[in-house]
Amino acid sequence: MVTAAAPTPKRSKLALHPQHHHNRPSPPLLPGLPDDVAQLCLSHLPPSLLFSVCRSWRRLLYSPSFPPFFSLYALLSSSPDSIDFFNFDPISSKWTSLPPHPNPPSLQLLIHHPSFLSRHLPVQSLAVSGHLLLLAATTHNLLPALPRPLLFSPLSNSWRLAPPLPTPRRWCAAGSLRGSVYVASGIGSFFSTDVARSVERWDLKPMDGGAWEKVSGLKDGRFSRDATDAVGWRGKLCMVNVKGDARKEGLVYDLERDEWEEMSEGMIGGWRGPVATMEEEEMYVVDEVTGSLRRYDPERDFWEEVTESNRLKGAVQMAAGGGRVCVVCSGSRREIVVVDVVASPPRLWVEATPPGMEVVAVHVLPRMSAPKS
Repeated sequence: MVTAAAPTPKRSKLALHPQHHHNRPSPPLLPGLPDDVAQLCLSHLPPSLLFSVCRSWRRLLYSPSFPPFFSLYALLSSSPDSIDFFNFDPISSKWTSLPPHPNPPSLQLLIHHPSFLSRHLPVQSLAVSGHLLLLAATTHNLLPALPRPLLFSPLSNSWRLAPPLPTPRRWCAAGSLRGSVYVASGIGSFFSTDVARSVERWDLKPMDGGAWEKVSGLKDGRFSRDATDAVGWRGKLCMVNVKGDARKEGLVYDLERDEWEEMSEGMIGGWRGPVATMEEEEMYVVDEVTGSLRRYDPERDFWEEVTESNRLKGAVQMAAGGGRVCVVCSGSRREIVVVDVVASPPRLWVEATPPGMEVVAVHVLPRMSAPKS
């Protein structure tokens, strides 16, 4: 495993508000208390404190029985045809590469094509039910690269193949809602109206791995123009047909009714950059032009400002979790800007990445299983 230490030895401010998982340490965790009781007491302390006090508490922090804290997962690239998967532990401030995935090493996921050097080719990934899913990408022949998506489990520290997509595709809308993955529209090996109107769902909950199933389709193929995020929010899936500040069309899928409806005027009017939700309850957008981070208010159908910063200008992708919004912003090699939206006023900082690597996407998920000592 390749490990790259962050440039600063200080504890990272990314230490996300924990979710609430024993190696048996030789000394007691708390003198005078059984370890199970001590663990309950210690679970209420910030992970950064447990890490810094003593070795036994540090072992507890990474044990399977202790509630895992959130950490950052990133797709990084060091060349036009390479994607590397890394985890950033905000407590130890270390980047660690994920284990190799099961796809053959010969399979290359293209970021830049010689004919389109000024444009990033999309590599679509998402977080679902505590897992990282690599869903769609492009080969050198400009064809879909992933007939079977790849699923990484942080707790088992391992990859597995997801069920094969009925039609492997790229340039699709992809997202998660209540433990299921949704893929809408897109282009397969060639353009097909049927594929461009189709919507597929994969439920991760069945023990046998399940299979993709069709849900209510789209009325036309207008959502195959761009690779976009479908955002799960309060039992609905919200998506637009193009990225950025361009004029958009928006749809909302109602899970209970299995129906699509037009996106409200206020929601689509403020969708001016990447969008993400916090635990599918609070929806945030970053205006890629002004650098304004906003939260959606459904009662007023209005995006209210949380904070604004020049650092957030040029936002291209974002993720949210544990009270933090993590934004990938364009630049010479892209950077990760983190905003603590729980703090008042919100705090903002840049999280350093491994040298020579360009950030493609970030996700917020539970920390990986215990590192080898």
